[in-house]
Amino acid sequence: MGALFTGSHAQEVQQKIPDRTRILFLLDGSGSMLAGWSDTNRITAAKELLTSLVDSLRNSREVELALRAYGHLYARSSQNCRDSRLEVGFGPSNHQQIIQRLSQIEPKGTTPIAYSLEQAANDFPETQGYRNIIIIITDGIESCDGDPCAVSVALQKKGIFLRPFVIGIGMNEDFADAFNCLGTYFDARDIDDFRVALNKAIKTSLEPTSVSVELLDENDRPTETDINVSFVNALTQQSEFDFVHYRDAQGRPDSVMIDPVLTYDVVVNSVPPVIKRNVRLMPGEHNVISVRAPRGKLSINQSGAGVYGDNPHALVRMPGNRGPVLHAQRVNSSHDYLAGTYDLEVLTLPRTVIQGVTIKPRETTQIKLPAPGILNIRHAAAGFGSIYVIRDNGPEWVMDLNHQDNQISVALQPGRYKVVFRAAMAPGSKYTSVKDVTILEGQSQMLRLF
Repeated sequence: MGALFTGSHAQEVQQKIPDRTRILFLLDGSGSMLAGWSDTNRITAAKELLTSLVDSLRNSREVELALRAYGHLYARSSQNCRDSRLEVGFGPSNHQQIIQRLSQIEPKGTTPIAYSLEQAANDFPETQGYRNIIIIITDGIESCDGDPCAVSVALQKKGIFLRPFVIGIGMNEDFADAFNCLGTYFDARDIDDFRVALNKAIKTSLEPTSVSVELLDENDRPTETDINVSFVNALTQQSEFDFVHYRDAQGRPDSVMIDPVLTYDVVVNSVPPVIKRNVRLMPGEHNVISVRAPRGKLSINQSGAGVYGDNPHALVRMPGNRGPVLHAQRVNSSHDYLAGTYDLEVLTLPRTVIQGVTIKPRETTQIKLPAPGILNIRHAAAGFGSIYVIRDNGPEWVMDLNHQDNQISVALQPGRYKVVFRAAMAPGSKYTSVKDVTILEGQSQMLRLF
Protein backbone atom coordinates (compact mmCIF):
# COMPACT_ATOMS: atom_id res chain seq x y z
CA MET A 1 0.00 0.00 0.00
CA GLY A 2 1.34 3.44 -0.90
CA ALA A 3 1.59 6.45 1.36
CA LEU A 4 -1.69 8.06 2.35
CA PHE A 5 -0.51 11.64 1.95
CA THR A 6 1.55 12.20 -1.17
CA GLY A 7 1.64 14.83 -3.86
CA SER A 8 -1.43 17.01 -4.29
CA HIS A 9 -3.47 14.91 -1.86
CA ALA A 10 -1.39 15.93 1.13
CA GLN A 11 -3.47 19.06 1.89
CA GLU A 12 -6.91 18.02 0.59
CA VAL A 13 -9.86 18.03 2.98
CA GLN A 14 -11.13 14.47 2.95
CA GLN A 15 -14.60 15.01 4.47
CA LYS A 16 -16.71 18.06 3.74
CA ILE A 17 -20.29 19.22 3.36
CA PRO A 18 -21.52 19.36 -0.27
CA ASP A 19 -21.13 22.83 -1.75
CA ARG A 20 -24.65 22.96 -3.17
CA THR A 21 -28.05 22.77 -1.48
CA ARG A 22 -31.53 21.96 -2.74
CA ILE A 23 -34.47 23.34 -0.76
CA LEU A 24 -37.99 22.05 -1.40
CA PHE A 25 -40.80 24.19 0.03
CA LEU A 26 -43.76 21.96 0.93
CA LEU A 27 -46.71 24.32 1.33
CA ASP A 28 -50.03 23.49 2.97
CA GLY A 29 -52.87 24.49 0.62
CA SER A 30 -55.68 22.89 2.60
CA GLY A 31 -58.91 24.75 3.27
CA SER A 32 -57.97 25.72 6.81
CA MET A 33 -55.23 27.98 5.43
CA LEU A 34 -57.98 30.50 4.59
CA ALA A 35 -58.46 31.16 8.31
CA GLY A 36 -57.74 34.70 9.49
CA TRP A 37 -54.31 35.46 10.91
CA SER A 38 -53.42 38.88 12.31
CA ASP A 39 -54.75 41.36 9.72
CA THR A 40 -54.68 38.86 6.84
CA ASN A 41 -55.10 35.07 6.49
CA ARG A 42 -52.67 32.19 6.78
CA ILE A 43 -52.21 31.42 3.10
CA THR A 44 -51.68 35.07 2.18
CA ALA A 45 -49.06 35.53 4.87
CA ALA A 46 -47.32 32.29 3.88
CA LYS A 47 -47.25 33.21 0.19
CA GLU A 48 -45.99 36.72 0.86
CA LEU A 49 -43.15 35.63 3.11
CA LEU A 50 -42.19 32.75 0.80
CA THR A 51 -42.22 35.09 -2.18
CA SER A 52 -39.91 37.52 -0.39
CA LEU A 53 -37.58 34.69 0.62
CA VAL A 54 -37.43 33.14 -2.85
CA ASP A 55 -36.72 36.56 -4.35
CA SER A 56 -33.86 37.10 -1.88
CA LEU A 57 -32.20 33.86 -3.00
CA ARG A 58 -31.98 34.79 -6.70
CA ASN A 59 -28.24 35.38 -6.51
CA SER A 60 -27.41 32.31 -4.45
CA ARG A 61 -25.70 30.23 -7.13
CA GLU A 62 -25.15 27.27 -4.85
CA VAL A 63 -28.86 26.96 -3.95
CA GLU A 64 -31.65 25.42 -6.03
CA LEU A 65 -35.31 25.72 -5.06
CA ALA A 66 -38.51 23.82 -5.77
CA LEU A 67 -42.14 24.12 -4.70
CA ARG A 68 -44.65 21.39 -3.87
CA ALA A 69 -48.12 22.09 -2.49
CA TYR A 70 -50.86 19.87 -1.12
CA GLY A 71 -54.58 20.22 -0.43
CA HIS A 72 -54.98 22.85 -3.17
CA LEU A 73 -56.38 20.85 -6.09
CA TYR A 74 -59.58 19.27 -4.77
CA ALA A 75 -62.40 20.45 -2.50
CA ARG A 76 -62.36 19.34 1.12
CA SER A 77 -65.61 17.44 0.56
CA SER A 78 -63.81 15.00 -1.74
CA GLN A 79 -61.31 14.09 1.02
CA ASN A 80 -58.70 13.45 -1.68
CA CYS A 81 -55.66 12.10 0.13
CA ARG A 82 -53.52 12.22 -3.01
CA ASP A 83 -53.99 15.97 -3.40
CA SER A 84 -50.31 16.85 -3.78
CA ARG A 85 -48.34 18.17 -6.74
CA LEU A 86 -44.85 19.37 -7.55
CA GLU A 87 -45.63 22.86 -8.84
CA VAL A 88 -42.07 23.89 -9.78
CA GLY A 89 -39.20 21.45 -9.96
CA PHE A 90 -35.55 22.09 -9.14
CA GLY A 91 -33.53 24.04 -11.61
CA PRO A 92 -31.39 27.15 -11.98
CA SER A 93 -33.04 30.57 -12.15
CA ASN A 94 -36.57 29.29 -11.50
CA HIS A 95 -37.29 31.89 -8.83
CA GLN A 96 -39.81 33.88 -10.87
CA GLN A 97 -41.60 30.69 -11.80
CA ILE A 98 -41.95 29.73 -8.13
CA ILE A 99 -43.19 33.22 -7.23
CA GLN A 100 -45.79 33.06 -10.03
CA ARG A 101 -47.05 29.62 -8.96
CA LEU A 102 -47.27 30.76 -5.33
CA SER A 103 -49.61 33.54 -6.36
CA GLN A 104 -51.94 31.02 -8.03
CA ILE A 105 -52.31 28.54 -5.14
CA GLU A 106 -55.75 28.71 -3.51
CA PRO A 107 -56.56 26.54 -0.47
CA LYS A 108 -59.29 23.95 -0.93
CA GLY A 109 -58.88 20.49 0.50
CA THR A 110 -57.39 18.24 3.13
CA THR A 111 -53.91 17.69 4.67
CA PRO A 112 -52.05 14.64 3.23
CA ILE A 113 -48.64 15.35 4.77
CA ALA A 114 -47.40 11.74 4.76
CA TYR A 115 -48.34 11.20 1.11
CA SER A 116 -46.75 14.51 0.15
CA LEU A 117 -43.50 13.52 1.84
CA GLU A 118 -43.51 10.20 -0.01
CA GLN A 119 -43.95 12.06 -3.29
CA ALA A 120 -41.33 14.64 -2.34
CA ALA A 121 -38.75 11.85 -2.30
CA ASN A 122 -39.08 11.81 -6.10
CA ASP A 123 -38.71 15.59 -6.41
CA PHE A 124 -34.97 15.58 -5.68
CA PRO A 125 -32.80 14.74 -8.71
CA GLU A 126 -30.26 11.98 -8.20
CA THR A 127 -27.36 14.29 -9.06
CA GLN A 128 -24.60 13.98 -6.48
CA GLY A 129 -22.97 16.87 -4.61
CA TYR A 130 -26.14 18.37 -3.08
CA ARG A 131 -27.70 18.53 0.37
CA ASN A 132 -31.45 17.95 0.17
CA ILE A 133 -33.60 20.08 2.50
CA ILE A 134 -37.39 20.18 3.01
CA ILE A 135 -39.18 23.10 4.67
CA ILE A 136 -42.80 22.20 5.50
CA ILE A 137 -45.25 25.02 6.10
CA THR A 138 -48.55 23.87 7.58
CA ASP A 139 -51.37 24.91 9.87
CA GLY A 140 -52.51 21.45 10.88
CA ILE A 141 -51.59 17.85 11.43
CA GLU A 142 -52.09 14.88 9.11
CA SER A 143 -55.76 14.35 8.19
CA CYS A 144 -55.47 11.31 5.90
CA ASP A 145 -54.53 8.57 8.38
CA GLY A 146 -50.94 8.63 7.16
CA ASP A 147 -47.91 8.60 9.44
CA PRO A 148 -45.70 11.57 8.50
CA CYS A 149 -43.16 10.73 11.20
CA ALA A 150 -42.64 7.18 9.96
CA VAL A 151 -42.34 8.38 6.36
CA SER A 152 -39.88 11.10 7.32
CA VAL A 153 -37.68 8.72 9.32
CA ALA A 154 -37.67 6.11 6.55
CA LEU A 155 -36.66 8.65 3.89
CA GLN A 156 -33.97 10.15 6.09
CA LYS A 157 -32.54 6.68 6.68
CA LYS A 158 -32.41 6.19 2.92
CA GLY A 159 -30.51 9.47 2.59
CA ILE A 160 -33.22 11.11 0.44
CA PHE A 161 -33.20 14.31 2.50
CA LEU A 162 -31.88 15.67 5.78
CA ARG A 163 -34.02 16.28 8.87
CA PRO A 164 -36.93 18.47 7.66
CA PHE A 165 -37.96 21.82 9.08
CA VAL A 166 -41.63 22.13 10.05
CA ILE A 167 -43.16 25.57 10.55
CA GLY A 168 -46.56 25.38 12.20
CA ILE A 169 -48.50 28.59 11.56
CA GLY A 170 -51.45 29.96 13.49
CA MET A 171 -52.11 26.82 15.48
CA ASN A 172 -54.23 27.15 18.58
CA GLU A 173 -52.90 23.93 20.10
CA ASP A 174 -49.41 22.78 20.94
CA PHE A 175 -48.50 20.37 18.15
CA ALA A 176 -44.80 20.15 19.05
CA ASP A 177 -45.05 16.47 20.02
CA ALA A 178 -46.78 15.62 16.75
CA PHE A 179 -44.13 17.35 14.63
CA ASN A 180 -40.86 16.91 16.55
CA CYS A 181 -40.68 13.30 15.38
CA LEU A 182 -41.07 14.51 11.80
CA GLY A 183 -38.37 17.19 11.88
CA THR A 184 -37.23 20.37 13.59
CA TYR A 185 -40.44 22.13 14.61
CA PHE A 186 -41.03 25.89 14.87
CA ASP A 187 -44.28 27.13 16.41
CA ALA A 188 -45.17 30.35 14.57
CA ARG A 189 -48.04 31.85 16.57
CA ASP A 190 -48.01 35.08 14.59
CA ILE A 191 -46.54 36.48 11.39
CA ASP A 192 -43.38 37.75 13.11
CA ASP A 193 -42.78 34.26 14.51
CA PHE A 194 -43.27 32.84 11.02
CA ARG A 195 -40.70 35.22 9.55
CA VAL A 196 -38.19 34.35 12.27
CA ALA A 197 -38.77 30.58 11.83
CA LEU A 198 -38.40 30.77 8.06
CA ASN A 199 -35.19 32.77 8.32
CA LYS A 200 -33.79 30.38 10.91
CA ALA A 201 -34.53 27.37 8.69
CA ILE A 202 -32.70 29.07 5.82
CA LYS A 203 -29.81 30.13 8.05
CA THR A 204 -29.44 26.59 9.38
CA SER A 205 -29.54 25.22 5.85
CA LEU A 206 -27.06 27.61 4.27
CA GLU A 207 -24.69 29.27 6.73
CA PRO A 208 -21.29 27.60 7.39
CA THR A 209 -21.05 26.09 10.87
CA SER A 210 -17.87 24.97 12.58
CA VAL A 211 -17.15 22.76 15.58
CA SER A 212 -14.25 22.15 17.94
CA VAL A 213 -14.29 19.13 20.21
CA GLU A 214 -12.50 19.47 23.53
CA LEU A 215 -11.51 16.11 25.01
CA LEU A 216 -11.13 16.74 28.72
CA ASP A 217 -8.76 14.97 31.08
CA GLU A 218 -9.41 14.16 34.74
CA ASN A 219 -8.92 17.83 35.62
CA ASP A 220 -11.33 18.99 32.89
CA ARG A 221 -8.49 20.34 30.78
CA PRO A 222 -8.63 19.74 27.01
CA THR A 223 -5.43 17.68 26.84
CA GLU A 224 -6.66 14.40 25.34
CA THR A 225 -6.29 13.89 21.58
CA ASP A 226 -5.61 11.43 18.74
CA ILE A 227 -8.95 9.63 19.24
CA ASN A 228 -11.48 9.07 16.48
CA VAL A 229 -14.56 11.25 17.10
CA SER A 230 -17.74 10.36 15.19
CA PHE A 231 -20.70 12.65 14.56
CA VAL A 232 -23.56 10.16 14.34
CA ASN A 233 -26.97 11.15 13.01
CA ALA A 234 -29.10 10.86 16.17
CA LEU A 235 -32.10 9.69 14.14
CA THR A 236 -30.61 7.23 11.65
CA GLN A 237 -27.60 6.22 13.81
CA GLN A 238 -25.43 6.49 10.69
CA SER A 239 -22.05 8.16 11.08
CA GLU A 240 -22.07 11.42 9.11
CA PHE A 241 -18.54 12.64 9.92
CA ASP A 242 -15.49 10.87 11.38
CA PHE A 243 -12.44 12.81 12.50
CA VAL A 244 -9.29 11.67 14.27
CA HIS A 245 -9.00 14.36 16.90
CA TYR A 246 -6.15 16.84 16.44
CA ARG A 247 -4.47 19.45 18.65
CA ASP A 248 -2.01 21.98 17.26
CA ALA A 249 1.41 22.88 18.68
CA GLN A 250 -0.27 25.21 21.20
CA GLY A 251 -2.57 22.43 22.37
CA ARG A 252 -5.70 23.83 20.74
CA PRO A 253 -8.21 21.50 19.06
CA ASP A 254 -8.80 22.38 15.43
CA SER A 255 -12.11 23.36 13.83
CA VAL A 256 -14.11 21.25 11.39
CA MET A 257 -17.14 22.14 9.31
CA ILE A 258 -20.31 20.25 10.31
CA ASP A 259 -23.82 20.28 8.87
CA PRO A 260 -26.04 22.04 11.46
CA VAL A 261 -29.30 20.67 10.02
CA LEU A 262 -28.84 17.36 11.82
CA THR A 263 -28.93 16.42 15.48
CA TYR A 264 -25.89 14.39 16.49
CA ASP A 265 -24.72 11.83 18.97
CA VAL A 266 -21.06 12.78 19.39
CA VAL A 267 -19.14 9.54 19.97
CA VAL A 268 -15.60 9.60 21.32
CA ASN A 269 -14.35 6.19 20.22
CA SER A 270 -12.24 5.47 23.26
CA VAL A 271 -12.43 2.10 25.05
CA PRO A 272 -15.15 2.13 26.22
CA PRO A 273 -16.69 4.89 24.08
CA VAL A 274 -18.06 8.13 25.53
CA ILE A 275 -21.28 9.41 23.94
CA LYS A 276 -22.79 12.88 24.20
CA ARG A 277 -26.33 12.53 22.86
CA ASN A 278 -28.69 14.82 20.95
CA VAL A 279 -26.23 17.61 20.29
CA ARG A 280 -27.75 20.54 18.38
CA LEU A 281 -25.39 23.02 16.75
CA MET A 282 -25.86 26.77 16.55
CA PRO A 283 -25.97 27.48 12.81
CA GLY A 284 -23.59 30.04 11.34
CA GLU A 285 -21.44 30.01 14.49
CA HIS A 286 -18.44 28.24 15.94
CA ASN A 287 -19.55 25.56 18.39
CA VAL A 288 -17.41 24.05 21.15
CA ILE A 289 -18.35 20.56 22.37
CA SER A 290 -16.64 19.34 25.54
CA VAL A 291 -16.49 15.64 26.37
CA ARG A 292 -14.74 14.21 29.43
CA ALA A 293 -12.51 11.32 28.31
CA PRO A 294 -9.44 10.88 30.58
CA ARG A 295 -7.37 7.87 29.55
CA GLY A 296 -4.64 5.67 30.92
CA LYS A 297 -2.76 2.69 29.53
CA LEU A 298 -2.93 -1.03 30.31
CA SER A 299 0.16 -3.14 29.66
CA ILE A 300 -0.16 -6.95 29.89
CA ASN A 301 3.04 -8.97 29.84
CA GLN A 302 3.88 -12.65 30.04
CA SER A 303 7.22 -14.33 29.49
CA GLY A 304 6.97 -17.40 27.26
CA ALA A 305 3.46 -16.59 26.01
CA GLY A 306 4.50 -17.91 22.58
CA VAL A 307 4.13 -21.51 23.77
CA TYR A 308 0.37 -21.01 23.38
CA GLY A 309 0.94 -20.56 19.66
CA ASP A 310 0.03 -16.92 19.26
CA ASN A 311 0.12 -14.66 22.27
CA PRO A 312 -3.25 -15.14 24.00
CA HIS A 313 -5.82 -12.36 24.24
CA ALA A 314 -7.07 -10.70 27.38
CA LEU A 315 -10.81 -9.97 27.32
CA VAL A 316 -11.49 -6.63 28.98
CA ARG A 317 -14.94 -6.05 30.51
CA MET A 318 -16.63 -3.63 32.85
CA PRO A 319 -16.27 -4.79 36.46
CA GLY A 320 -18.65 -7.10 38.25
CA ASN A 321 -20.48 -8.55 35.26
CA ARG A 322 -20.13 -10.89 32.33
CA GLY A 323 -21.31 -8.27 29.89
CA PRO A 324 -19.96 -7.46 26.44
CA VAL A 325 -16.23 -7.56 25.83
CA LEU A 326 -14.93 -4.01 25.52
CA HIS A 327 -11.67 -5.06 23.93
CA ALA A 328 -9.56 -8.15 23.26
CA GLN A 329 -5.98 -7.11 23.98
CA ARG A 330 -3.09 -9.37 23.12
CA VAL A 331 -0.69 -10.33 25.87
CA ASN A 332 2.63 -8.48 25.55
CA SER A 333 0.98 -5.31 24.26
CA SER A 334 -0.31 -2.00 25.61
CA HIS A 335 -3.61 -0.24 24.96
CA ASP A 336 -5.39 2.95 26.04
CA TYR A 337 -8.60 2.82 28.10
CA LEU A 338 -10.80 5.34 29.82
CA ALA A 339 -9.65 5.80 33.39
CA GLY A 340 -11.61 3.41 35.57
CA THR A 341 -11.80 -0.15 36.86
CA TYR A 342 -12.01 -3.26 34.67
CA ASP A 343 -12.07 -7.05 34.88
CA LEU A 344 -9.70 -9.13 32.75
CA GLU A 345 -10.11 -12.66 31.48
CA VAL A 346 -6.87 -13.81 29.87
CA LEU A 347 -7.26 -16.74 27.47
CA THR A 348 -4.43 -18.74 28.93
CA LEU A 349 -4.97 -22.40 29.80
CA PRO A 350 -6.72 -22.43 32.18
CA ARG A 351 -8.10 -18.93 31.84
CA THR A 352 -6.66 -16.31 34.16
CA VAL A 353 -9.27 -13.97 35.70
CA ILE A 354 -8.09 -10.71 37.24
CA GLN A 355 -10.78 -8.53 38.77
CA GLY A 356 -10.71 -4.89 39.74
CA VAL A 357 -7.84 -3.65 37.58
CA THR A 358 -7.63 0.12 38.03
CA ILE A 359 -6.39 2.31 35.20
CA LYS A 360 -5.43 5.82 36.23
CA PRO A 361 -5.32 8.89 33.95
CA ARG A 362 -2.02 9.36 32.12
CA GLU A 363 -0.49 6.36 33.90
CA THR A 364 0.38 2.84 32.76
CA THR A 365 -1.02 -0.09 34.75
CA GLN A 366 1.30 -3.09 34.47
CA ILE A 367 -0.08 -6.64 34.61
CA LYS A 368 2.56 -9.38 34.72
CA LEU A 369 1.34 -12.94 34.24
CA PRO A 370 3.41 -15.95 35.37
CA ALA A 371 5.07 -17.81 32.51
CA PRO A 372 3.33 -21.03 31.45
CA GLY A 373 4.89 -24.45 31.88
CA ILE A 374 4.61 -27.50 29.65
CA LEU A 375 2.89 -30.77 30.57
CA ASN A 376 4.01 -33.74 28.45
CA ILE A 377 1.61 -36.69 28.72
CA ARG A 378 2.36 -40.17 27.45
CA HIS A 379 0.10 -43.19 27.46
CA ALA A 380 0.45 -46.58 25.77
CA ALA A 381 -3.03 -46.84 24.29
CA ALA A 382 -5.82 -44.65 22.95
CA GLY A 383 -8.39 -43.62 25.50
CA PHE A 384 -10.51 -40.89 27.03
CA GLY A 385 -9.54 -38.31 29.61
CA SER A 386 -9.46 -34.74 30.85
CA ILE A 387 -7.20 -32.30 32.69
CA TYR A 388 -8.47 -30.44 35.78
CA VAL A 389 -6.88 -27.58 37.72
CA ILE A 390 -7.15 -27.87 41.50
CA ARG A 391 -8.65 -24.67 42.92
CA ASP A 392 -9.30 -23.83 46.56
CA ASN A 393 -12.99 -24.53 45.99
CA GLY A 394 -12.38 -27.80 44.13
CA PRO A 395 -11.29 -29.12 40.72
CA GLU A 396 -12.17 -27.18 37.55
CA TRP A 397 -12.19 -28.72 34.09
CA VAL A 398 -9.50 -27.38 31.77
CA MET A 399 -9.58 -29.53 28.62
CA ASP A 400 -10.26 -32.98 27.19
CA LEU A 401 -7.40 -35.12 25.94
CA ASN A 402 -7.22 -36.25 22.33
CA HIS A 403 -7.82 -39.97 22.78
CA GLN A 404 -6.14 -40.85 19.46
CA ASP A 405 -2.71 -39.47 20.43
CA ASN A 406 -0.45 -41.37 22.81
CA GLN A 407 1.77 -38.33 23.40
CA ILE A 408 0.42 -34.85 24.16
CA SER A 409 2.15 -31.57 25.06
CA VAL A 410 0.01 -28.91 26.69
CA ALA A 411 0.95 -25.36 27.79
CA LEU A 412 -0.56 -24.68 31.22
CA GLN A 413 -0.36 -21.91 33.76
CA PRO A 414 1.56 -22.74 36.96
CA GLY A 415 -0.55 -24.65 39.48
CA ARG A 416 -1.79 -28.02 40.72
CA TYR A 417 -3.57 -30.33 38.27
CA LYS A 418 -4.96 -33.81 37.98
CA VAL A 419 -5.27 -35.92 34.86
CA VAL A 420 -8.12 -38.42 34.65
CA PHE A 421 -7.78 -41.10 31.94
CA ARG A 422 -9.24 -44.46 30.92
CA ALA A 423 -7.87 -46.55 28.07
CA ALA A 424 -10.44 -47.31 25.36
CA MET A 425 -9.71 -51.06 25.63
CA ALA A 426 -10.20 -51.13 29.41
CA PRO A 427 -13.08 -53.47 30.42
CA GLY A 428 -14.61 -51.02 32.92
CA SER A 429 -14.59 -47.56 34.52
CA LYS A 430 -12.72 -48.93 37.55
CA TYR A 431 -9.56 -48.95 35.45
CA THR A 432 -9.60 -45.13 35.25
CA SER A 433 -6.25 -43.60 36.17
CA VAL A 434 -6.02 -40.36 38.19
CA LYS A 435 -2.62 -38.65 38.32
CA ASP A 436 -1.65 -35.46 40.14
CA VAL A 437 0.95 -33.10 38.72
CA THR A 438 2.31 -29.67 39.58
CA ILE A 439 3.23 -27.24 36.81
CA LEU A 440 5.99 -24.77 37.60
CA GLU A 441 6.59 -21.45 35.90
CA GLY A 442 8.62 -21.88 32.69
CA GLN A 443 9.33 -25.60 33.31
CA SER A 444 8.32 -28.87 31.67
CA GLN A 445 6.82 -31.89 33.43
CA MET A 446 6.50 -35.48 32.14
CA LEU A 447 3.48 -37.56 33.12
CA ARG A 448 3.12 -41.25 32.17
CA LEU A 449 -0.39 -42.61 32.46
CA PHE A 450 0.39 -46.32 31.87
